[in-house]
Amino acid sequence: MKPIPKVSFVNVVLRSKSILRNPLPFHRHNFSRFGDVFAVQLGFKSSVIFTRDPGFAKHMLQKNHRKYHKSDLQTKDLGKYLGKGLLTANGPHWLKQRRLIQPAFHKKKLVALVDSINVAILQEVESIQPNTAADVFPVMSDLAFQVVAKALFSYTDTGTTIARLQEITEAIQESFIKEIRQPYKRWWFRVNGMLKHTHDLATEARTILATIIEERRTSGKRADDLLDMLLEARYEDGTGMETTQLIDEILILFTAGHETTSNALSFALLLIAQHPEIQDKVYQEAIAVTHSNVDLLAQIQALPYTKQCIEEAMRLYPPAYFSDRVTIEDDAYDGFALPKGTDILISFYEIHRHEDYWEQPETFNPDRFDPNLKKEFSECYFPFGAGPRMCIGNNFAMYEMILAIRTIVERYTIST
Repeated sequence: MKPIPKVSFVNVVLRSKSILRNPLPFHRHNFSRFGDVFAVQLGFKSSVIFTRDPGFAKHMLQKNHRKYHKSDLQTKDLGKYLGKGLLTANGPHWLKQRRLIQPAFHKKKLVALVDSINVAILQEVESIQPNTAADVFPVMSDLAFQVVAKALFSYTDTGTTIARLQEITEAIQESFIKEIRQPYKRWWFRVNGMLKHTHDLATEARTILATIIEERRTSGKRADDLLDMLLEARYEDGTGMETTQLIDEILILFTAGHETTSNALSFALLLIAQHPEIQDKVYQEAIAVTHSNVDLLAQIQALPYTKQCIEEAMRLYPPAYFSDRVTIEDDAYDGFALPKGTDILISFYEIHRHEDYWEQPETFNPDRFDPNLKKEFSECYFPFGAGPRMCIGNNFAMYEMILAIRTIVERYTIST
């Protein structure tokens, strides 16, 4: 079998500050040095294989997925904050939850949520001050969180409940990023109280959500939102989700649906602002749709160029720029031995910018996703993952992002 080149633990420690700030240059340097597969030593015994080979990614995520699980990074490290839901579960429990929740995110079900999504977007966009320089990321973060809250449980709280949930969610994300970028410092995070503080925040979020769920159950009212769909969903034996499991799933929907969408929207707006000719095409498309007097779903479908801009932005800046798997059986790929227990990190960021698969990969070019060109990128494009564990909310996210970009560009000219 072929040997896998390895980056030493000493090299990792020496570059720890820059990795914490931004790990992507470290990845890029080593892919340029070693090729599409290399390993990083993280301690005396542990190591992780990095890959930017799209065939390897498909092998793990789709073609041979039964030999792979999500690693402890997501199932245990993230799970200790978010519980055991779709994002953090493996095996039979994950499959059971996926089968139960999947129908709630079917395109036909999402039609009922489109109006709620649009209302939340309009409220947030109207708060943007024109002729003022602003950091777009906090604005998109607020927008994405309000959309999730509105679609999930029609919450129109004008007090502090949703704001507090957002604070907690963002604080947990910040803490978790420190953990995954500096795994060798977890002992220090325990000593300095960071892990306990993050756990306490997660407990507070669960208490808030339990109250919201109980209020819905006792009200006897229907809101036709995602919470209603989840409360009414039934397993094969006719039972519904227990409150603890429901809270796990809602926490994950908040975290995954908020953070990834806000990232994607922020980068899409940046790229559109940097290319005035593209922004004008998005604007002209938006104006034509606004004057068409058709329903919202038809409007979304009539914004293909806006969708192309979002797809291209997610190529350059994938919302989840990596994913990881661990072998649960011995396996091999392209001459590399992958014994049981091997940790593997897939760099979607590097796959999406690989010169072997993309023409001028560093250029923002929405036309590469023009459906009329009949180019097929499915083998090297992973904005929502791939295989059975592909993001369950991909359609929801696309509807939200298309409406958000359309609404912003229709009202404002964006510049950098």
